Amino acid sequence: MIPDPFLQIFVALGLGLLVGLQRERVDPAIAGIRTFALITLFGALAALLGRSFGGWVVAVGLLVAAALVMSGNLVRLGRGDAEPGQTSEFTAVVMYCVGALVVMAPLAVSVVLGGTVAVLLHLKEPLHRLVGKMGEGDLRAIMQLVLLALVILPVLPDRAFGPYQVLNPYQVWWMVVLIVSLSLAGYVAFKLFGAGAGSVLSGVLGGLISSTATAVSYARRTKAAPEGARLAALVITIASSVVFVRVLVEISAVAPGRLAELGPPLGAMLGVAAVVSLIAWLAGRERGAAPPEPDNPADLKSALVFGALYGGILLAVAFARDRFGTAGLYTVAALSGLTDMDAITLSTARLVAGGRLEAADGWRAILLAGLSNLAFKGSLVAVLGTRGLFGRIALLFGLMLAGGGAILWLWP
Repeated sequence: MIPDPFLQIFVALGLGLLVGLQRERVDPAIAGIRTFALITLFGALAALLGRSFGGWVVAVGLLVAAALVMSGNLVRLGRGDAEPGQTSEFTAVVMYCVGALVVMAPLAVSVVLGGTVAVLLHLKEPLHRLVGKMGEGDLRAIMQLVLLALVILPVLPDRAFGPYQVLNPYQVWWMVVLIVSLSLAGYVAFKLFGAGAGSVLSGVLGGLISSTATAVSYARRTKAAPEGARLAALVITIASSVVFVRVLVEISAVAPGRLAELGPPLGAMLGVAAVVSLIAWLAGRERGAAPPEPDNPADLKSALVFGALYGGILLAVAFARDRFGTAGLYTVAALSGLTDMDAITLSTARLVAGGRLEAADGWRAILLAGLSNLAFKGSLVAVLGTRGLFGRIALLFGLMLAGGGAILWLWP
């Protein structure tokens, strides 16, 4: 077994080489692969010395590292080859601190920070492209998420109110923040890839943003272009499959301790949906149009509506379970799943996590809501799309419904 000081030195060296490799390829004028390795080693050695002589050693070392970087910039300025930008300089200071943290904090902290620095440096061009594509509405969406998560959430009371003691304002709003964050991730992905998305990516983005809106959009397109029925069926099927990925992510976020009980049958349903999507892909491979332009996912009005819906479903599930047993629970799940999978998934998972609902009843309610949602989207396609599209969707969704029904019936 490697003694701690040697292990810490090796980790600091590795993180410095990692970041230095990226800087060597992009901007080696200030510091390259060897210099960054020495900087992180310097930070680790300062922290090791600080154990014996006090924390002032680390502080002095930071000043020395900053002075060396500054002197290098002054030399470049004197030669007339200095360029605007402080990325390498600030990275050097950060990596000194990472080297010190290797010794002063758990290794996982410094490894994550060093890796994050390397990834941020490598993603310079994609990040600049993303910022270039952002408009005023996109910035507003980000600021509204900040309002929801960092201004409103912390001041809400974290205790239960109301009938059945299931309405916790802090927990309700935390669910709002979670759903807005997931939707915002899809929104950002759309901004990056939406305009040139292929059929598979269009389906994935559609599932992240809204599988129902995707079904409506592509069904309507086939009215004007019936020859696109195969593509539309593929995109709608993939979007509907991604819904079950989203369900598992939501459960892992709000009920991680019960994921082992709730996850397997829902994962099996995801497997059924993936197989059906593969069938659709083999039958309809071609380049797709971009998914529909999403609305601002962080809009305060939408957040309030979802919060009210989530709280209402919490009450409805608790009431139905108390008065009518599992039959009442499944009825609420089927009705709420028609138009919104997020609220019923989160409310059911929260009740399971709190011990108010058995895991077996919970996953069955979520799966039943998912099947109800599939049936609802199929009916929308029947009304809004062509007969050719509906025929394909009826077959594909029929396979998914049959698979889901078999899981409900046969899963122990």
